Amino acid sequence: MNLLFVHGWGFDRSFWQPLAALLADLPQAIDDRGYFGTPEAVSSGGPCIAVTHSFGTMRVLAAPPAGLVGVLAINGFARFAASPDYPGVPPRVIDRMLRRFDEAPRAVLSEFRRQCGGDADFGEIDAALLHEDLSRLRHDEAPLPPVPVVSLQGTRDPLLPEAMRAQVFEGAAVRRVDCADGGHLLPREAPEFCAAVLRDMIGTPA
Repeated sequence: MNLLFVHGWGFDRSFWQPLAALLADLPQAIDDRGYFGTPEAVSSGGPCIAVTHSFGTMRVLAAPPAGLVGVLAINGFARFAASPDYPGVPPRVIDRMLRRFDEAPRAVLSEFRRQCGGDADFGEIDAALLHEDLSRLRHDEAPLPPVPVVSLQGTRDPLLPEAMRAQVFEGAAVRRVDCADGGHLLPREAPEFCAAVLRDMIGTPA
């Protein structure tokens, strides 16, 4: 089974290093959206599981790769912003980020990464691409997964509201798994837990 790793907003392919190393026995490809350098798209030569983080889940659902048979959505969602019938992140929060991003994109990105519990250090950025995807987080809603999905969420995620985590992918073939006391960066905070969930999902022993 091939693994396709797809990172979220404000990160790059290096985000997956701890988890990918624990799954090195499985064929894998790791995408890079290009926020900090040259983009690198991924594809699969056969059946594949998309291992996604946060906004990376929306990216995969908007354009499912050929051969997709399942999704492990870590801190993931099909819609980020709240709506009258969906308890997401308040739109005013994203609107404030967008306004500030026009003036100080690096400061907004640093603050976001700190809020998530990550390292705020990064190199040169593609501000236009980051702004484009932040706007997608504000306005877009991806289709529900056309394949079975495991939604792995942290119970102490500082970014995604509890009600949102409980409702994501409602209407799809979803199995929900919680990582007790986990935050928004589970692939880096709890890579062993994520690897175990993935192996259970595909029936591959450690």
